[in-house]
Amino acid sequence: TTSPIHYPAFVRVFVKRSPNTSDHAVYYVDRMVKWVAYIGSFTMASLVGITGVAVVFRYIINDPIFGIYDISEMVLLTTVACSFAYGGREGAHVAVDVLNLVGGRRVTRWTDVLVRLLGIGITTVTVYALLVQGNCGLRCGHFTPNLAIPFKPFYIILAFGLGAYGLVLIAEFVDGLRHFRDPIDPNEKNN
Repeated sequence: TTSPIHYPAFVRVFVKRSPNTSDHAVYYVDRMVKWVAYIGSFTMASLVGITGVAVVFRYIINDPIFGIYDISEMVLLTTVACSFAYGGREGAHVAVDVLNLVGGRRVTRWTDVLVRLLGIGITTVTVYALLVQGNCGLRCGHFTPNLAIPFKPFYIILAFGLGAYGLVLIAEFVDGLRHFRDPIDPNEKNN
């Protein structure tokens, strides 16, 4: 048997090894996805608060807050960026799995490989494009209309969110290859 890895105390808070999982990469990706989802939940709650304050000022006090739309838009963008990985990992999207009905696992084991590779490629290109556009910044006119909040940090946040989803796809791709001959793909939520 191998001896367990001993992490320093400050690392043990964030890193836990699960004895119930055979694939630690998927386990760690799941933990990362949950932390990103917690950040997204916090930004969603703050968006609700911002919207509530904006409604009170606009309709009760009759004095709308200048630039509140810009702030709401950037907080919403952060919420959406944090939802990519969680939505992809937990299957929080609409899916019509016709290939599974028609060909079963003998067809989907091949299409899963193809689709995950395409997804990894597309997210890689998108993350690169976001980082390039984010670096253009103010000289390209990338800022909000009222408060002139630069888009650069939010392009980076979007790149981070899509990069996290890319890690989900990579982990599912590797795990799918490990279970290629199995009758059920462990990453399929509707099995």
